[in-house]
Amino acid sequence: MTLSPTPPPSTGPERRLPRKGRLRQREKIQLPEDAGPIVTRRLSKRYGDLVAVDNLDLDVRAGEIFGLLGQNGAGKTTTILMLLGLAEPTAGVARVVGFDPTRSPLEVKRRVGYLPDNVGFYDGMTGRENLRYTARLNGIRGREAEARIGDSLEQVGMTGRADDKVDTYSRGMLQRLGIADALLKDPAVLILDEPTTAIDPIGVVEILDLLRGLVRDRGLAVLLSSHLLAQVQSVCDRVGIFAAGKLIGVGTVPELAAQFGEEAVRIEVGFEGIDRRAHESTAKVLRAIEGVSEVRTPERAGEPFTVLALPRDATGTVREAILASAAAKGLRLNSIREVVPSLDDIYRRALHARGLAVTRGAAA
Repeated sequence: MTLSPTPPPSTGPERRLPRKGRLRQREKIQLPEDAGPIVTRRLSKRYGDLVAVDNLDLDVRAGEIFGLLGQNGAGKTTTILMLLGLAEPTAGVARVVGFDPTRSPLEVKRRVGYLPDNVGFYDGMTGRENLRYTARLNGIRGREAEARIGDSLEQVGMTGRADDKVDTYSRGMLQRLGIADALLKDPAVLILDEPTTAIDPIGVVEILDLLRGLVRDRGLAVLLSSHLLAQVQSVCDRVGIFAAGKLIGVGTVPELAAQFGEEAVRIEVGFEGIDRRAHESTAKVLRAIEGVSEVRTPERAGEPFTVLALPRDATGTVREAILASAAAKGLRLNSIREVVPSLDDIYRRALHARGLAVTRGAAA
């Protein structure tokens, strides 16, 4: 999407403060020398008594997809607007590709591709014609424009439909055209706000595969805002859990699992030839292993047992002991694997740890 060259004026209560005072406040905050394409420190946005974003410290690295995960209303879109220079922070600092979005919004817009949750194109024009219009707005003309348009359309798999009217496109095709639109200026950063909402499952897979390919081929930094847990888990290198304007957890899914998951490690253990009558005797063997805190028997024959092990760093020892006990007791072990908690489990536990509730239908 092409952004307006001039950000709209802020209408929040921060307009009552002297502009120079706000800028000096942000200048006092030191940013790391090795900051990546997106970095914020104590970034905040208030609307009267409402705190939309509260002291946000965020780092997004080049060559990664960072998922900003939170319920609707958590502050994700407000954060994106501040990163793009479309909303002025109440406090704190941000740097996007080395520029302060408040002071240098045009420099940020030249280097950042943005895909909002509701992409807008001219329905009566073809996809290619819409991209030509965007190219002109960005000062890209002639052969260079046609070359970039062709490359962008090919990267998003839209070459075959580029000369059809946009009003014939599906939601997924519009999103892919939106990504092509964002790629025209060869951005260093791609920011996407709910990019897969209302797209069919096949279209979702295509969009997520496309994003992964862009990071691999172009080395982009991608910030993906979403409330859809499974999609974030499937494509993001790191995840930031956002709730009530605060970033309450950051890391890979395994790192977040260690922080917010169960205290015990969950191990699934499968055996051949164990019917329901042998479930309890098999569970007794597993419970006798040092480090095993609980054993859950399967509901049906052929399903694995669930072993909970404590402490977490004793997982390897417990796995070895399970192998030894199975051999000693003549149990035919056919599978053993550690089960990483799902992002859904992690998210709910993270909110519970902060005394927050999961809103029905959001982030689930």
